[in-house]
Amino acid sequence: MEQFAGKFKSAELADSFRKTFTECQSRMAQVDFSQSDRITELSKPGNPLVFFTVAADGEVIGKITMELFRHVVPKTVENFRALCTGEKGFGYRNSVFHKIIPDLMCQGGDITNQDGTGGKSIYGDNFADENFEVKHTGEGILSMVSCGRDTYNSQFLITMKKSEHLDFKHVVFGFVKNGMDVVRQMGELGSKSGRPSKMITVIDYCARTVLKPLAIFKQQ
Repeated sequence: MEQFAGKFKSAELADSFRKTFTECQSRMAQVDFSQSDRITELSKPGNPLVFFTVAADGEVIGKITMELFRHVVPKTVENFRALCTGEKGFGYRNSVFHKIIPDLMCQGGDITNQDGTGGKSIYGDNFADENFEVKHTGEGILSMVSCGRDTYNSQFLITMKKSEHLDFKHVVFGFVKNGMDVVRQMGELGSKSGRPSKMITVIDYCARTVLKPLAIFKQQ
């Protein structure tokens, strides 16, 4: 900030710049805190819990437990939950995390092609954006992968840091409740290009607090 303040012709203008800059920083911090606090508020006892057991080249890394915000994005959550149980005859078992960028995100869920070019939802090939209420405020945010408007299927990502560039593009539907250490281990196997150094596979999955699907989610 000081290097910019020094460019002003008068001390008054420089002081005004410093004051405005500091106020902006404070407001941004308040927004960040509010959003982070909101993640905590969205965590409720009745929310569905799902988990993945993840392996690298066949060797188990650990288990990731995720809580889903069914009261915020019910259709998105029902899709992910059902893919975690396999109750529709297909799901995440033996799917891979095909794209991992260290300190950024782990992406998986392409249950048809396993390379990021495919995917399938319980509603058909794709379904529409639900809402963008929750933001990517830090690590462990669970979000759908979008290739454009209304293109959601089974692909998802887990953030490894605050990722504002994903806001209003990717629907957040949950967070990692336990097992962020496993996600970080996965991140260490990634690369700048996104190609993992080992095959990261979902070898087991399950859902707890399984709720009856809502009638509005029936495929048309």
